[in-house]
Amino acid sequence: MDDYPALSIFWSMLWFFLWIMWLFLLFKIITDIFRDHEMSGWGKAGWLIFVIVLPFLGVLVYVIARGKGMTQRDVKQAKENEAAFQDYIRQTAGAGPSGGSGGADELAKLAELKAKGALSEEEFQQAKAKLLA
Repeated sequence: MDDYPALSIFWSMLWFFLWIMWLFLLFKIITDIFRDHEMSGWGKAGWLIFVIVLPFLGVLVYVIARGKGMTQRDVKQAKENEAAFQDYIRQTAGAGPSGGSGGADELAKLAELKAKGALSEEEFQQAKAKLLA
């Protein structure tokens, strides 16, 4: 390898990136161990000791034995996060300055009153400016 320094650098980089990927997998597995609510505390302790004491073998065995459940827990967590985000958006968009209905609804009501003739153009513009302020 000393004859080809570029090859030596390539192998060093390859091993470095493989080590980084393994670290990411290790932390992902440790997170999954604590996220699994169906596993008992002793089961979590056992897997954690196995993954820490024999890290390469422990990670490999964990992925083989519990990889499918790991994926299902990831999908469930992503769906819960998306639902919480959508709920937050609905609450934020639905609450106007007064905490009632949204500003768009109020503006639609004002336009409807103007179309019926209950509001003049000047009153409509004043109410619209107040609503948008």
